[in-house]
Amino acid sequence: MSNKMLIICYSQSGNTHRVAVEIQRQTQGELCQIYPWQPYPMTYWKLLSQVKKEIYDGYCPRLLPVSCNLQDYDVIFVGTPNWCGTMAPPVAAFLSQNQLSGKNILPFCTHGGGGSGHIEEDIRKICGDAKVCRIFSTIGKGGVHLTQDIGEWLRDNGINC
Repeated sequence: MSNKMLIICYSQSGNTHRVAVEIQRQTQGELCQIYPWQPYPMTYWKLLSQVKKEIYDGYCPRLLPVSCNLQDYDVIFVGTPNWCGTMAPPVAAFLSQNQLSGKNILPFCTHGGGGSGHIEEDIRKICGDAKVCRIFSTIGKGGVHLTQDIGEWLRDNGINC
């Protein structure tokens, strides 16, 4: 795979960002974060209520502009928390608003025990003609083996660091 790599993610709690930083460290790719125009509630139950409604309605929130040009990259890592079995609405909004045909997409997610849900499949649906690789999934911040686990996932997907 090419050396032009972008790591783009949305992180509510900081867990997904921590994984993104480790991917950046190992790949030397550019890190770019997705931010919704209107921040999500910090209270868990309010956040959960809003997220469930957004996912059920297929709502894509308005996003703040990102500082990267996707056309400059061949490999794009896409990070999200697992929210209700799928990607966070800001990530779905970002993917649906950008042309990723011909790109290599490597999804990654963090979760609280629910695994990767159907995030990989949902990304495939949105990204159409992009090549979507196997998802990397980790609980919370990834634990003590995060560096090793990410390294193995990268090698399994043909990323040589």
